[in-house]
Amino acid sequence: MRAPLLLTVGLICAAQSAVSSDTTTLVVCAPGYPSDTVEAQPTMDALARGVESAAGWRAGRLSAAYHPTVEGGLEALGRDDAALAITPLPFYLEQRERLGLEPLLNVVQAAGAEEVWSLVARRGAVLGPTSLAGWEVAGMPGYSPRFVQRIALAEWGALPQNTRVVFSSRVLSVLRKAAAGESVAALLDLAQTRALESLPFAAELEVVARSRPLIGSLLCRVGGRLSDATAHELHGAFLALEQRDDGRELLETLRITRFEPLDRRSLATIERVFGATEATRASEAPPR
Repeated sequence: MRAPLLLTVGLICAAQSAVSSDTTTLVVCAPGYPSDTVEAQPTMDALARGVESAAGWRAGRLSAAYHPTVEGGLEALGRDDAALAITPLPFYLEQRERLGLEPLLNVVQAAGAEEVWSLVARRGAVLGPTSLAGWEVAGMPGYSPRFVQRIALAEWGALPQNTRVVFSSRVLSVLRKAAAGESVAALLDLAQTRALESLPFAAELEVVARSRPLIGSLLCRVGGRLSDATAHELHGAFLALEQRDDGRELLETLRITRFEPLDRRSLATIERVFGATEATRASEAPPR
């Protein structure tokens, strides 16, 4: 009696393997942003169904999962079925070579087509980059100090070597410390900066530096796991979401306005600056 049972189990496992191998997973990794993996799953399921519909795919061919930590995102993107990713620009720059991220589209957030990072400190405490000697700069892109220093704050000036850049999703706590006079500054995204004036202690704070407008998030192909034909299908499906009634409703739920073609020249410039060696950066620096 054991042989038929083993045969049945083998057939079931083979069927499950076939289904799994035919499923493409979209990993949304947004370190520090609200929600968690379990709480976000219904929204991720709706996103997968919406993209399937726009692409003309059968139900269940695409799955999606949300990860609010770098570690969780990296683990998920390391799996063979993870062929698509939506990530903020700092994560993309940090992990693009390791994961083989190939950008397909720009993700336009509800807050704006481009992201602007603002450095906020106690009013009158920071007169320039040198004021941050021995300070801490904290915010959601803090998991990539290179992004903070080379991209977000590059035009403001170089941070002192003893300035600590750290990740924090609790920017309200960071702002309270700054308002109280502690040696800490918060790096806020556009939505957080717009909410700054609503804080009861807003008068104690000021924006001391802003980045130029930057790409916010990217839809990427991961590690060459999608064929060019499939990537083309999905490229069109994501673009089409804003043209469909159900797609616009879905995007609104995700706080996304639309997906749009990339400004690849601007992205290439950012990639070059981010990846340059110190020697290269020094040789390219304009004379003072």
